Amino acid sequence: MTQVSYEDIRRAQAQMAGIVVATPCAHSLTLSEITGAKVYLKFENLQFTGSFKDRGALIKLLQLDEAARAAGVIANSAGNHAQGVAYHAKRLGVPATIVMPVGTPNIKVRQTKDLGAEVVLSGDTVDEAAISAQAICAARKLTYIHPYNDPAIIAGQGTIALEMLAAAPDIDTLVIPIGGGGLIAGNAIAARAIKPEIEIIGVESQLYPSAYQARHGEANDCGGQTIAEGIAVAQPGNLTLPVIDDLVSDILLLSEQDFEQAIDLLITIEKTVTEGAGAAGLAALLAYPERFKGRVVGLILCGGNIDTRMLSSILMRGLIRTGRVTRMRVEINDRPGTLAKVAQLVGDAGANILEVQHQRNFPGVPAKMAELDLVLESRDRGHIDEIIGALRGAGYKVRELIDAPDAG
Repeated sequence: MTQVSYEDIRRAQAQMAGIVVATPCAHSLTLSEITGAKVYLKFENLQFTGSFKDRGALIKLLQLDEAARAAGVIANSAGNHAQGVAYHAKRLGVPATIVMPVGTPNIKVRQTKDLGAEVVLSGDTVDEAAISAQAICAARKLTYIHPYNDPAIIAGQGTIALEMLAAAPDIDTLVIPIGGGGLIAGNAIAARAIKPEIEIIGVESQLYPSAYQARHGEANDCGGQTIAEGIAVAQPGNLTLPVIDDLVSDILLLSEQDFEQAIDLLITIEKTVTEGAGAAGLAALLAYPERFKGRVVGLILCGGNIDTRMLSSILMRGLIRTGRVTRMRVEINDRPGTLAKVAQLVGDAGANILEVQHQRNFPGVPAKMAELDLVLESRDRGHIDEIIGALRGAGYKVRELIDAPDAG
């Protein structure tokens, strides 16, 4: 079935002891209440480079002979594999070159360079970056370190399940993101060896459902911009896919809003930062609550290297989604004191004005009228209704300028 055995994963665990962080695996009471499952979180975002990729990268590098180490290594990655390889290569004195897609978040590019690697930006996707990496590898006679389709990488990633089940042996379901499949393959092998009845469920982006399509005999159709770029892989590995077929019971697909909501919830509740792929497990629980109700679920927060600009946008969108920030337009008479009256009504309703735009000259606005666009801080969607009610009760025409999505 696979070139990786449970014994390989146990050996990898021994090799990384004292080098790779044995990250916490903790029960989340609040997320358990929200999802209806008993939720355990494995904080791989607390690894030195911010992701689980430290594990497999170390094991692969340790297997290289002296000649290969002296010549150097090359890898392609959207960022996390890059940083894992760069970090451990620097520790072991191995020159490293990393090929990253052009759209890789700046934080991942900068951190990879800071770890001492040469960074080459090429291609729009991980798969396109791999083509360039292979060409450079051949030209420079380097050792290519595949991000997922390598027995050493798979064995290293599988050590996470060993730690999780040692910390929380009552886990009966693992929900694991699928990109190329290294993470889920390694952990499925380890978990099922320890606990044969455990259920392994994979999670993919709707934009990159490569393993799902392969399983269901569908044509491969992947592409688009996703905040879960760590799992934006158009083709799983030929080593990992057979493991997924054999040991993974289900693959669930997630929307971009699912990822956003999970990132936001992990920050607000757990005070922990995850990237899109890192929040995928929780996103699955939120998107498919009946699938996990009553289960004891282990989630791997596999990475936390999210671009700060993207993070701020997601947090603001979360405030809007839950009704804590809104924008509304109020029609007023264009005469002195009216703005103050509106502000007073908003304040009396318990809202805070964040921004005001006063329009009187644009087409469609009567000459004796003006429009106020207000950005308000509110408590929730019910509070927004109260504010609108107070303004309408005072005789003002008002409408919300933000579509009110389902709260969540």
